[in-house]
Amino acid sequence: MTGEWVRVADLDKETWTPASAALTLERACAAAGLDAKGAQLMRLGSNAVYRLAALPVVVRISRRHVGTQQARRAVAVARWLASVDYPAVRATPVEQPVIVDGHAVTFWEALSDDGDEYASVSEIADILAKLHALEPPPDLELPAHVPFGNARHRIESSTGISGEDRRFLAARLVELEQSYAALRFVLPQGVIHGDAGVGNVLRDRHGVAKLIDLDGFAIGPREWDLALTAIYFDSFGWHTREEYKTFAKVYGFDIMQWPGYPVMRDVREFLMVTWIAQKSGESERTAQEAAKRIAALRTGSSRKDWQPY
Repeated sequence: MTGEWVRVADLDKETWTPASAALTLERACAAAGLDAKGAQLMRLGSNAVYRLAALPVVVRISRRHVGTQQARRAVAVARWLASVDYPAVRATPVEQPVIVDGHAVTFWEALSDDGDEYASVSEIADILAKLHALEPPPDLELPAHVPFGNARHRIESSTGISGEDRRFLAARLVELEQSYAALRFVLPQGVIHGDAGVGNVLRDRHGVAKLIDLDGFAIGPREWDLALTAIYFDSFGWHTREEYKTFAKVYGFDIMQWPGYPVMRDVREFLMVTWIAQKSGESERTAQEAAKRIAALRTGSSRKDWQPY
C-alpha cells in the first residue's frame, strides 16, 4: 500500500510508457517461452505489472537499469520459501530474471483468478510469526536492512514540492537517522520482509493467505515488520482497535508497548512522505497528497486523511 521499497534512481520516464513496457513484455516472454498475447497491464509504476492471458502468471518488469540485483534476490527468496513450504507467492519454474534492454523481468504464479483479496490482520500476524521463525540459508546472502534506503535521493528528486519543503525533509531525515540509531530493539534480529502491511498479504484462489512482494527481504529488526500494522491502526485508522489487538495476540508481541515504537512510527511515516514526495511532480493529485503529508509532519496534525497508495 505504501510503496516504501520503490527504487527511484534513473527512472527514464521518457521511455517508460505502456507501449515500451508492452514491447519489453513480448521480448521477455519470448525468451522465457511464454505467450504474451492478450496480457493485461495491471500497473505501471515502479514496475510494470502484467497478467498473462494464456497462463495464470504475473509478470513484473523493472525500470531500465534499476532493480536487477533486487529481482535476482526476490527469485532466490521465492525458491527458498518454496523449499520450506512457506506460504508465499511462487516464482514460476523458468530461468529468471530475464534481462531485456536493461529491464529485469520476473515471472510469478498468479494467486487468484479475479482480483486481489487482502488477508485478515490475524493472517498477517501468523504469516509474520512463521517468517520470523525461519533461518535463511547462508548462500541466500540476504543484505543487512537499510532503514532509510534512498530517502535522501527521493527528497532531492522531488520536483513537485517547494525548496523549503525539501530542506525541511532533509533536516528531518538527519534527526530521524540519529533517533533510529539510538533504538534498542527487544526482538532478535533475523529475516524480515521489509514492507509487511496488509497490501502484501493476499489470499490465493483457495483462500490461503500468502506473502507477496519479496523484493525487500533482508536481515534486520523484526520490529520493522510489525510496525506497519500498528501504524495503520494507530496513525491512519485503517485497522480497528480490535483488529490490532488480534494482530498483537496472534504474533505474540505488541510493538506499541515497546518504548522505541514512537521513533519507529515516525520513521515509517516519514518514509511514506518521501515516497509520495518523489512522485509529486507526476500529477496534481500526488502533489496535493505530498503537501498534505509534509504539513502534517511539520505540525503534528492527524494522519487520518492520508490516502493509501
